[in-house]
Amino acid sequence: MSTPAAPPVLLGVSLKMYFGHHRTLRWAEQVGRLAARHPVTTSGAARLFVLPAFPAIVPVAAVLEGTGVAVGAQDIATEDSGPYTGEVGGPSLAEIGCAYAEVGHAERRRLYGEGDTVVAAKTAAALRNGLTPVLCVGERDRVAPDEAARRTVAETERLLYGLTGPVTVAYEPQWAIGAPEPASAEHITTVCAGLRGWLDAQPQHAGSTVIYGGSAGPGLLGRIAPAAGGLFLGRFAHDVAAVETILDELAVA
Repeated sequence: MSTPAAPPVLLGVSLKMYFGHHRTLRWAEQVGRLAARHPVTTSGAARLFVLPAFPAIVPVAAVLEGTGVAVGAQDIATEDSGPYTGEVGGPSLAEIGCAYAEVGHAERRRLYGEGDTVVAAKTAAALRNGLTPVLCVGERDRVAPDEAARRTVAETERLLYGLTGPVTVAYEPQWAIGAPEPASAEHITTVCAGLRGWLDAQPQHAGSTVIYGGSAGPGLLGRIAPAAGGLFLGRFAHDVAAVETILDELAVA
């Protein structure tokens, strides 16, 4: 009996609000060229997605067309349409080519007061519109790995209660976001294994992925796989050479 093929490694990049419009397009052109030629992406062993600022989604999608790199949004409205000034609903995101929508990031929670009710509603909005939620979860303060796993699994279960569909769970311990170093490999693998185990026991979320964010960069994935199925990259991916380094690491893994 043949061994099932390993699922592709998932690498996501959120550009947050660091780049201007034209720099975003130049960056996307570089990433697209990289993905179109690198053996890890062309073979399907790795998949990439990019979350630019809202105004850049359409032109970035055009730049990345045919490269295999998916595009998503850094946020999504809880409602699909209506009098919600400044919001962008799931139907619009799907219409312009988004495959992903990020929800629950610690910055949204801290700066804009988004609690569990809002995060769960945004997750539901993504799923009902055919988008994969990039659901960010993780403990606020540094605790032991087993306790972090318990808290994070409980948080994920709470946010996904009553929902159906594949999700990308991005484990981002809040204390590691923007830090000089990511969490330790032991810490990450303990929590990601707990999340993976919980998701595997939920048939309604078949096809889900667990990735790690929080100061993630080159040299990390080999130490946390297969508990983590990929990385959610921030500032380290601003240099496209760092993205290529991660793909090169996958090529020799």
